[in-house]
Amino acid sequence: MEYLFVLFVGLVAGAISGVIGTGSSIMLLPVLVFTFGPKQAIPIMAVAAIIANISRVFAWWREVDWRAFAAYSLTGVPAAAMGARTLWALPAHIVDIGLGVFFLAVIPLRRWLEAKNLRIRLWQLSIAGGIVGFLTGIVLSTGPLSVPAFTSYGLMKGAFLSTEALSSFALYVSKALTFHEVGALPTEVILQGVIVGASLMLGTIIAKSVVQRMSIVSFRYVLDVLLLCSGLSMLWTAFH
Repeated sequence: MEYLFVLFVGLVAGAISGVIGTGSSIMLLPVLVFTFGPKQAIPIMAVAAIIANISRVFAWWREVDWRAFAAYSLTGVPAAAMGARTLWALPAHIVDIGLGVFFLAVIPLRRWLEAKNLRIRLWQLSIAGGIVGFLTGIVLSTGPLSVPAFTSYGLMKGAFLSTEALSSFALYVSKALTFHEVGALPTEVILQGVIVGASLMLGTIIAKSVVQRMSIVSFRYVLDVLLLCSGLSMLWTAFH
């Protein structure tokens, strides 16, 4: 029953992330932590995120902005590896608290970035890649920060979804390889990640048909609700 519930949440999370470009990790991580514990949940989610992002890339392949991808990944990939090593050295309850606080803090931060309506250049996108990459290595889900980074560069809809997904794919591969090096990615965890990732992929395929229908206002509210619920659930797990 636990696996069925995880797969169901994965299907819903994949559909939501396929529409708004993020949200799958935010929804799934508390469920995986509850089911497997924080130290096992994070490598599982890293593998699942790789598969989920592959499906998003294929769905919008023709619209990838390769310059933006290269600039973001050039700094993001090594930063994600450093972040993953930092994460693995931390105690499990500290990971829970850090994830919960991060999710809650992103809500006002994302709103502030949108209110400023900032426009960035390619070199600034590369700096953002390094920062978000390191945070991705530590807290797993930084989609709410990568969203304003890519949209501030000028990417929207299909171009945004494909480029962000391809960049996230590169960051999560770096993170997964780092987990493998430190012995945190045994065969069992890889298989669990593949199963969860398959449900995310199916949800993403379903979501493509509704991308054009969802308003920006709806996107903002859905993302904030996901962050709030996930942040509170992670803190609850840490203190119980």
